[in-house]
Amino acid sequence: MQKLEDGSFLFLLVVVSLTFGAIILPFFTAIFWAALLAILFNPLQHYLYRKLGPRKNLNALLTTLASLLIVVIPLSIILTMLGIEGAVLYQKISTGEIQLQGWIDTFKTAVPAIQTLADRFNFDLANIKELISNAALTGSKYFATQAFSVGQQYLVFVINFILMLYLTFFFLRDGYGLIELMIRALPLGDTRERHLFKKFAEVSRAVIKGNLMVAITQGTLGGIIFWLLGIDGAMLWGVVMVVLSLLPAVGSALIWAPAAALLMLSGEYVKGVTLILFGVFVIGLVDNILRPILVGRDTKMPDYMVLLSTIGGIALFGLNGFVIGPVFAALFLAFWQIFIDEFNSPPFSNAPQENSPDSTD
Repeated sequence: MQKLEDGSFLFLLVVVSLTFGAIILPFFTAIFWAALLAILFNPLQHYLYRKLGPRKNLNALLTTLASLLIVVIPLSIILTMLGIEGAVLYQKISTGEIQLQGWIDTFKTAVPAIQTLADRFNFDLANIKELISNAALTGSKYFATQAFSVGQQYLVFVINFILMLYLTFFFLRDGYGLIELMIRALPLGDTRERHLFKKFAEVSRAVIKGNLMVAITQGTLGGIIFWLLGIDGAMLWGVVMVVLSLLPAVGSALIWAPAAALLMLSGEYVKGVTLILFGVFVIGLVDNILRPILVGRDTKMPDYMVLLSTIGGIALFGLNGFVIGPVFAALFLAFWQIFIDEFNSPPFSNAPQENSPDSTD
């Protein structure tokens, strides 16, 4: 009878948990980023605790406001300026101030094979400006007809934003209590669970600080060199490089390399060579030097694991994946390390065995 009761209870526990998970799934992004903000600003919470004492509500409120001022508001300003910069760039193309067709003609002359490739796919390079204008006009009509839908999406964004700040406050205030509750509830063993939660926090903090610092540095440097070389939309391309720099190794090069090629094909060899040298030896070195230091060292993962998990995470989870991917990779390694340590008694050794080819007499 006791087994039946226990089995029924566990079955209902799973059903209720899955149902609750489905209910809060639409707010996954808000919950996820609230947890990350709480982890990221936890050191500030500790500092306030030492200075102000155990005033949980005040400490959590001040830390939440700090996250708002340091992260959320600047990001909102950058996105707003990005939209303005994009509109200005499109206006210059529409009025002919930026001769996009001239660039295309130069590119066709310098690389004749591009015309053959375009003909194969029935793509008319001569009317690329009209194609861009028509695409913009179609987009404008679409947004006009979908105004109600856009309004709904904006409302969802505002709700998620407010919910994220609300949850950040409670995660900061009650975070340790929630973690202890989960440690008591999960049947993995308290020592293992504490290790896994610690690993999750370490990797999340390292990935956010490391990847964002690298991305912002590369995007800023890219925007500056574009501005110094007189390339239109320097801020727009800088922000795009920030986003693409979340991809290790190749991110920002997807912008500055084609720009350098266009400058070279347009006859501006000094600017093109300058951009190539700056991209390889300045922007590229930021990725090669800072990312392993800020991400690989703190996550204790090899560079190739960081690269694969970041790209795979973005492919599966969108922009959230640049954090989710490395976190799952670190948890994967942590689980296997626990398994190796606890379920395999013979210790692993890198020393050559007695009868192995590498052994010496």
